[in-house]
Amino acid sequence: MPASLTLIGKPDCHLCEDAREVVDRVLADPLFAAVPLTEKSILDDAELYDRHWEEIPVLLVNDRVHTIYRVDEQRLRTALTEAGA
Repeated sequence: MPASLTLIGKPDCHLCEDAREVVDRVLADPLFAAVPLTEKSILDDAELYDRHWEEIPVLLVNDRVHTIYRVDEQRLRTALTEAGA
């Protein structure tokens, strides 16, 4: 199964913006350009809000929690490589 990313956050969240910048840098790499990214806001989904309101941003790799709060670029690259990206 090819890798996929889901970034869970909310508008006007500086940590979410920082996480998105790291994800964008990684996905700009030709090795990972085909990895789909889905963004979800906790403000649009009550279940996500209840589950993650204290820990955004949350980055999922293949629907499993990879990172909470701060995304490490090298760790994400490694996870995507291991996930078959």
